Amino acid sequence: MAGVSRQAPERLKPHPLFADTLPEKVTEGILEDLFTTVLDWPVSNLSPQVQRADFVLSDHGIRWMIVEAKRPGALSWNRRVVECALAQAISYAVEQNVRRVAVSDGGMLYAADLVNGGFKDRVFVSLCGAQPELDLWWLSMQGIWRDRELTLGAGGMRLLCEEPLEHSPNAASADGMCTLLHPKYKLPAHCFGYIGSALRPQTWKLPYLLADGTVDLKRLPKAVQSILSNYRGTRVQGIPEEAIPTVLTRLAWAARRTGHLGPEVVRPADVYKQLAVALEQLGITLEMEE
Repeated sequence: MAGVSRQAPERLKPHPLFADTLPEKVTEGILEDLFTTVLDWPVSNLSPQVQRADFVLSDHGIRWMIVEAKRPGALSWNRRVVECALAQAISYAVEQNVRRVAVSDGGMLYAADLVNGGFKDRVFVSLCGAQPELDLWWLSMQGIWRDRELTLGAGGMRLLCEEPLEHSPNAASADGMCTLLHPKYKLPAHCFGYIGSALRPQTWKLPYLLADGTVDLKRLPKAVQSILSNYRGTRVQGIPEEAIPTVLTRLAWAARRTGHLGPEVVRPADVYKQLAVALEQLGITLEMEE
């Protein structure tokens, strides 16, 4: 990567005459600096306003990533707000048949790969440091085309904050985005183990989180059992078989966080014993950070 652009912190300083009204254009400027100065993308490969996407990164005619920019501070390092913006980016990616998406408010950047009806973490970094985060290499011209395989829970990347939120799950964010809810469960997309399409709630399966992002202890074992009871069937409640490992991993992390799965659990419930066996068969290991 090239030397770090020092313009992000300066761009994020509000002008004394305009207080907290920094526009989305500020974020767009930071992202242009990031991709063209730090990550070595030629200016001609960073295309603004392609269809509805803020930016599209492409090389030799291949579109590698959709980037959605939000006004500074709009994402607030918050899982639900970020996933609302992410759903917007995913919809554009689906329209343009692109497999990678990123969202940023100039202070943070979160990127993901679209896989098996959901998304997998790729990069999650602050853009305000004196030096660029090394993980940004995965968005560079040399890194963007490589699949990133992460050891769950290991390394420096942490998933987005899952602390309960104080505002209503139906409330719009400061950026004017409103969370799409499932018509039956009244929950946003991130509360489901499988998301067929971010913009089609009828494709969301297996609710296992509450609206504030905390684990729903009543629904989680039911979600696990609904997969394991028909394990290796061609489809499980509309979920493709190739998506099952991703879904089980997502549910396993919820069980791990709530103390129902792991070597320290003395007497796990039968459903979590079955889950542990399935994870072992699939070669999935959950490693928690100390």
